[in-house]
Amino acid sequence: MKQLRVSVLVGLFAAAGVLSWAGARLWDSVGTLPKVPVAAPIVLAVIAVVLAATALSLRARLRAQRERRAGAKGVDPLVAARAVVFGQASALVAALVAGMYGGTGVFLWMDGLDVTARRDQAIYAGASVVAGLCVVAAAFFLERVCRLPDDDDDDEGGGTARA
Repeated sequence: MKQLRVSVLVGLFAAAGVLSWAGARLWDSVGTLPKVPVAAPIVLAVIAVVLAATALSLRARLRAQRERRAGAKGVDPLVAARAVVFGQASALVAALVAGMYGGTGVFLWMDGLDVTARRDQAIYAGASVVAGLCVVAAAFFLERVCRLPDDDDDDEGGGTARA
């Protein structure tokens, strides 16, 4: 399984941000700007919490298994692989969504925050970007937890599921 690459996530973020900024300019010149939902940063934060909780749970179980504690519940390699795939997919989507809201937020900021409604939309967009970054960080942490011990020497980013 390939590792997440920061360059791919940054590229997705930048491309979505530029397209969103251009779309917001076009949309604003035609009519009103689409609203940034209040739920956007909340949903991203929930996903980040789920990823972090999964990583912490797997890390504790793997540590207990490695230390051969009595009654330690092992981790099925397929469960670890599924968790990593979930984390990677979440990071990719979060990079796109954060870029989209980031582009909209930059447009709102450049256009002026004199109107209360636009200021609120810019805050929601900024919170969405921060929550998206939290999802990406949690996904990298989960991937690191599920890394095989011999992957530390591998520079090509081989497998990420622990046996």
